[in-house]
Amino acid sequence: MAYVDHAFSISDEDIMMETSYTVNNRPPIKEIGLAIALLVFGTIGIILGIYMTSNKIGGDRGHGLFFTILGAILFIPGFYYTRIAYYAYKGYKGFSFSNIPPV
Repeated sequence: MAYVDHAFSISDEDIMMETSYTVNNRPPIKEIGLAIALLVFGTIGIILGIYMTSNKIGGDRGHGLFFTILGAILFIPGFYYTRIAYYAYKGYKGFSFSNIPPV
């Protein structure tokens, strides 16, 4: 009788059995929406903050500086995750929708 190594054999049961590990590369809509919202509000905050600082509108220059810093804090993660979503959508190597953390 011949020796058969069953550790590396594939049977019909192995093929039909579903695995718990599946790659899901669908775009996460809520997370991408949040990233785009952060990007938009961050850009608006930076633009309004610079405008307020240079023209002293809405109080003193401190208010404009506050809006600029707040806009930058919103802009950075919004840009980062929007860029990941865009590159994953276009199919660039090394980018996947799984790199975007769930909300």
